[in-house]
Formats: sequence, structure tokens, C-alpha cells
Amino acid sequence: MASNFSGALRLTDLDDFITPSQECVKPVKVNRISGKTAAIKIEADGSHYQVETDGIKTKLEKAEITLNDCLACSGCITSAESVLITQQSQQELYRILGENKGLTTEEQSQRKLVVVSISPQSRASLAAKYKINSQEAAEKLTGFLKQLGVDYVFDTTFARNLSLLESQYEFIRRYNNKATKGSLPMLASACPGWVCYAEKTHGSYVLPYISTTKSPQQIMGSLVKDYLARIHGLTPDMVYHVTVMPCFDKKLEASREDFYNDIYKTRDVDCVITSAEVDMMLDSEGLSLADIESRQLDSLCDHDAAIINHEGGGSGGYVHHIFHYASQELFGAKVHDMQYKTLRNKDFKEVILEHEGEVVLRFALAYGFRNIQNLVQKLKRGKSLYHCVEVMACPSGCLNGGGQIRPLDDEPAKDLLERVEKIYSEIAPVKPEDSEDVKKLYADWLGGKDSIKSKSMLHTQYHEVEKMTNALVIKW
Repeated sequence: MASNFSGALRLTDLDDFITPSQECVKPVKVNRISGKTAAIKIEADGSHYQVETDGIKTKLEKAEITLNDCLACSGCITSAESVLITQQSQQELYRILGENKGLTTEEQSQRKLVVVSISPQSRASLAAKYKINSQEAAEKLTGFLKQLGVDYVFDTTFARNLSLLESQYEFIRRYNNKATKGSLPMLASACPGWVCYAEKTHGSYVLPYISTTKSPQQIMGSLVKDYLARIHGLTPDMVYHVTVMPCFDKKLEASREDFYNDIYKTRDVDCVITSAEVDMMLDSEGLSLADIESRQLDSLCDHDAAIINHEGGGSGGYVHHIFHYASQELFGAKVHDMQYKTLRNKDFKEVILEHEGEVVLRFALAYGFRNIQNLVQKLKRGKSLYHCVEVMACPSGCLNGGGQIRPLDDEPAKDLLERVEKIYSEIAPVKPEDSEDVKKLYADWLGGKDSIKSKSMLHTQYHEVEKMTNALVIKW
């Protein structure tokens, strides 16, 4: 699991995030013995021992911790010490489903409503593995999950409608306030690896520029724990919400305290499992996705659900949608064909809008850690020319996330990625502003796009993490 976090989170080594760090918290259980003084000794092989004053040496057990226990220090959680991340796994989903099935008739009021929201990137990855199309994958995944005992299966693309719209509105506000430091460029916030890196490494220099709009995963969390729960007359803690995502960084995003409900002691997203982990579930059940009986996806609205897509690439199309909207809104220019120019490499591209002989908008895509570093350094030196940048930690974006299904030994990774991209793009795209369901949600659920509830449900905040280690010891 550990090696699949994005490069932006590999703070001690650009090639391996989860590596031993000099100042990591050591995950061991200390036995407290009354009346005795003990010291912790670390052997050459990394084993931890408790040594008492009388010379008795006891080997310490590994402590079981969750992602919530991470101190977000400039060290890291280490695979070398076998840290067990238990809260974000398919085992947790199985546990909740097992608890539901074990309830007696009299205990049914304790039953949790189990909801799974599937990202389009994960759907495409699984479709490529089992050689089916995206629509078939959606229906067969629904059939598989409901066979296990899941109550509702949703497509997170619906939540991305709201994320894209809010990003568009936010950009216009920032552009109109561009004289204020920290307004532009607006940096996309849907990638938790990038956000975590910015919080830990650059803090107040960069955080004001990051869009406050929640990612599709977290907007889906708001929809499920607030909107859906109320429809069913349930409190948020009686709904167990799982998302299926293309990257492990999403597990960290779900664990953020900003997405925790203090009143009901629950998170907007209780558990994140990756595309590869869903494939492991299928394997453990002895099933092939292609052979499972199809079931219709569920809808948050009053009609049958249909899977949709958005233009602009496999990472959500934030630059695409914001560029089109801003061009029309600010300059009355309707863009028919966006022409990207590749700069340093295939993962750094820019697109511009010229108006009356002048470049008035300059947007960019920056994927992968190296491009992120270059972007941040220019920003900190005041040399960034961009108005908006779609930032993603993974090279090639979300379709190439660390949680996606890996190629078989005889297939090059590039070929698999091309197949996933093709499957992903087969679904006809829609414009989020054209969705009647989205308009209804803004009116009925949020009370308008600029309401207090809209800001609460669709936006978040970021936090500078105080460094606790000497930067000189970090390996770069």
C-alpha cells in the first residue's frame, strides 16, 4: 500500500514516500510498569525493546494506528516499521456489512445505511482490467456491491458537477479581486497529494492561492451525509459512506479534521478503497467483474441514474471548464477549441486567451511532482504568469493514480494507460451548468449558490503544518 502514495507525499525521497525517517514517531506499544524505570532500545534490525533498570528486556509489539494518528510532521509513516493503516481498507467495509447482517430483528434500528460512491477513473481502470466498457463496469460494480449488502451505489461524477461549478464561480471572484495578494493564480484543490504537500512544505506562501472548493469525493461526502441522510430521516453517523478512488492520497483527504462532524462523531467519507482494492475484493470472492449480474446505478434525484463525463481530461477538466466560463463571463469570448501548448514536458501545458491583441487569460496544467516544484518556486519568486493552474500530483493525472490496477507482466504500463483513457473518454460529456438536477440541489438543498450552507457544504480550508524536523536531514 505505502509505495502507492503520490510523489508529492514522498517527503524524504522523491521515489518513495513511505521510507524510514529519522524523526518519525515509532509505532510501538510501551508497557508501563508501576515502580520501574524503563528505556526504549532500538536494535540494529529496527526492533524495539523496553529495557528496565533490573536488566529485563522485553520486545515491544507494533502499535496499530490509523491515518488519523498521523502528526503531519515532515517525517512520514514508515513501511520499514510496518505501520498498519486499518481504517481505510476493504476490511472495514466488510466489517460494517457483517455487523449489519448480524443484527437481530429487534436491533434493526442500529443498522447503518451503507453507501458506496465510485469515481469514473476507478470505473475505467476496472473496465480495462475486465475488458468491458464503462457503462457495463458501472452496472456490474453496482451488482457486485449490492450482492455484498451495500444499499446505494453512486457515481461521483455527479458531485463533480458541483465542484466544477463552484471552481468557476470562485475563479471569477478571485479575478475580480486580483489586486489582493493570494488571489491569483488560483490553484486547483481536487488533488489531496498536492494539498498535503503544500500544507507541509510551503504553508502560508502557497495556501492562499489554492481553491477552497472541495474535491468531488468530499462534495459527495456532503451529499451523502447531509442530503441523503435527511431524506432517510437518519443522522450522519447512521450512514456509512465508502468511496472508490484511483489514488491512495484520497485516504488522507477523507481523514482530514475539516471533514469531521464533531456533533455526530463521523466523517463525510468513512472509508476510501482504491480501484486495485476493489479488484482484490473480487478476487477474494472468486468473481470476475465481467460475469456479475448488472444492476442500475442509484440516483440522488427522482429518476434513473446515467453515468456522465466532463470534457477536459481524466483529472476532472478543471482548467477546461474554468477557462470556458471565465472567457465568456469576463471578456464575452466563446471558446470553441482550446489549443494547449506543451512546454517543458507532456505533463506541463498552457492555454491562453487573446482579446483585442492582448493575452488576458493564461491557464496551465501541471502534473507530477517535478512540475509542481517548478510551479511553486516561480510563484514564491513572484514570477508566475498564470491565472489558474490545474495541479495533480501524479504524472498523466488521476487516470494514472497509484491506486489504479497495475498492468500484467506482459503489458507495458503506457499501453494500459491508453486503454483506460480510451474507456474513460467513451462516455459522452455534459456541461455541469446544464444539469437540472444540479440546479434543483442548489435551490432545495443549499438555498442558492452564495448561501451560508453552500459555503459550508462545498468549500473547505487549509492549514499550514509547523515543521518539527531539521530540514538539513531530509533527503532530496
